Amino acid sequence: MPRTYDDRMFIDTFEHQYTWLNGFLRNVSRYSDRPALLDPLTERNWNYSELNKECNRLAHALKKDGTGKDDVVMTAMLNCPEFVFSYIGPRKIGAILNPANFNLAPGEMAKLIDHNRPKVFMYSPDVRDMVTEAIGLAKNPPEVIIMVDNLRGIELPDGHTAYNDYVRDMPDTDPKQDFIPHIYDEVLRLCTSGTTSLPKSCPINDINEVLSAHDVIMQYPLQSGDITMNMTPWFHRGGIHSGGPGPSLYVGAAVTVMRNFQPKQVLKWTEQFDINYLMGAPSTLEMLARTQKKHPHDLSSLKGLVTMGAPLEKEACEEYMNVLTPRIFNGYGTTETFWNSFLRPFDLPEGSGTAGGSCIDDETRIVKVYDDRKAEPDETVPKDNETTGEIIIWSPAKGTYTYINSPEETEEKFYSGWMYTGDLGVWDEKGYVTIKGRKDDMIVCAAENIYPTQVENAIIEHPKVEDCFAVGVHDKLRGQAVAAYVKAKDESLTAEEVSEFCHNHPDLSAYKRPRYIMITESLPYTPTGKKQRAKLRKSADSDLEEGRLRRV
Repeated sequence: MPRTYDDRMFIDTFEHQYTWLNGFLRNVSRYSDRPALLDPLTERNWNYSELNKECNRLAHALKKDGTGKDDVVMTAMLNCPEFVFSYIGPRKIGAILNPANFNLAPGEMAKLIDHNRPKVFMYSPDVRDMVTEAIGLAKNPPEVIIMVDNLRGIELPDGHTAYNDYVRDMPDTDPKQDFIPHIYDEVLRLCTSGTTSLPKSCPINDINEVLSAHDVIMQYPLQSGDITMNMTPWFHRGGIHSGGPGPSLYVGAAVTVMRNFQPKQVLKWTEQFDINYLMGAPSTLEMLARTQKKHPHDLSSLKGLVTMGAPLEKEACEEYMNVLTPRIFNGYGTTETFWNSFLRPFDLPEGSGTAGGSCIDDETRIVKVYDDRKAEPDETVPKDNETTGEIIIWSPAKGTYTYINSPEETEEKFYSGWMYTGDLGVWDEKGYVTIKGRKDDMIVCAAENIYPTQVENAIIEHPKVEDCFAVGVHDKLRGQAVAAYVKAKDESLTAEEVSEFCHNHPDLSAYKRPRYIMITESLPYTPTGKKQRAKLRKSADSDLEEGRLRRV
C-alpha cells in the first residue's frame, strides 16, 4: 500500500547510510584531534584521524589479499590496539569480524574455524601455540594468519605474518567502496559462551550495532569526550558493547586498552587518565574494591562502574558504592541480545540481587515452563516474586534472532519474536527479574525441583565463604542429591561448618541442603563472570566416587 508521502529518499538514506561506520567517520571529521584510543602499557595514543588511518591500512591489506564482501576475519586477541583496528577495518570492505574466545582449547577453536570458515585469522602471541595447533586441526584453515601486538618478540611460526609487516606500505586513505552497504548486512559475528557445547555463532547486523550503541549512550549517559576502559575481554558482547569500542567510538569517546586485568593498574590508570567508565564482571569489582582499600587512588573522574554477567549482592554492592563510586550499573542479557534488563544507580543498593527492569527498547518477561512445548509469550507467571518461570526477551533492535548455520538451535531459541533464554527466574510487581538458575541446572531430588542459586545464596551468607556452586549428583533413592563446591574466604573453613550453617539456615528446606560438600580453591567461570555449572556437573559424580566430595 502506498504511503501518504514519497518515502523513497528516506528508505534509501536510512537503509544504506545509517551505519555504524558512518557514525565513526562523522567523529573522524568532527573530532579529528580528539583522543580515540589509549594504550598506556606502550604509551601509544591515537586520535580519531590517526585511528581511521590505521584502520584504512588494515582494510587495504585485507583487500589486497582478496578479502571482501561477507568474508570472515576471525580473531583470538587480548584487548589490544589491533583489536580496535580489526573492529573497524574489515567493515570498510564489507567483511565480517568474528572475535573468538582466546581461552578455548585447540580442538574447540578448530571447530569454530570450521564452522565459520574465516579467510583471515588474527591472534595475540599469548595464544600462539593454541592457535597454531587449532589451525593444524581445522579442515578449512584460513588463508591468511597474522600475529598482532607482539611486544615481547615471540617467534613467528612458519606461514604466519607479523601485523606490522602485513600493513606496511598500505595506503592510509579510505578504501574505495565496491559494494552498497545495508543496515541489515552482517558486520560482526559473536560466539556464545559455549559452556556445554560448540559456541553458537550470532550474526550482528549494522543496525544492531547502531542501536546497541544508542542503548549505552542513553543509559549512562555516554558522551563525546568520555574515556572508557573494559576490565574484561572485548571479544564478548559485553566487552564490545557495554562501553567498549562499539558505543565509545560511535559517540566520540575514547577507549583504553587493558590486555590483562590488574586491579592496581586499573586504579592507577583511572586516576592518571581521568577515566569515566569502567566495565567488568562482579568478581573484578570485588578485587578492585579490595585493592582500593589497601592502596587508595583518586577515583573522582568516575561517572560509572558497569557490571554484567552475574547479580550483585546487596552487601557487596554497598561496599563498592562506598569504596569505588556511588554510580553503579548492573545489566542482564545475552550474547544474542546484549543487555535487556538493567539496574541503574537509583535502583541500588535496594535492587541488589535482581536483574532490574526492562531496558528502554526491550521487554523481559517470565513465562510458564512446560515439558512438551514453549510457553506462548503471553503465558506469563504471576508477578509475585515467588513463581518460577523461564525468562524470555523481546529485543529486535540489538539482535538478529538467528544463529549461523544452526537452524535447529535457531528454532529452539527463538519464537514469535522472542528469545527463550533457558534462564529461570521470578519477577515482582514492578517487573524486576531475579535469576534463579538455568533450566538445565535444575536439581530434581525426590521429585522436588531445587534451583541451585537458592542453595548458593544461602551458603554465600557464611562469613568464611567467598563463593559457592551447587549441582546435582546421582542418588539411588532420590534420583539426585545436592552437592556444593565451596570456595573459602577463610582457609579454616570446613565442610562440617558449611553443613551446620545450611542446617540452621531459615531458607533451606531439608531436601535442599547439600548432602555432599567440597572445599575448593577455585571455581569455573566464563570470561564474563557467569558460573559454569556444566563443568562441575560433568565431574561431580567422579568427585563423589573418588572422595573429593564429602558426605556431611
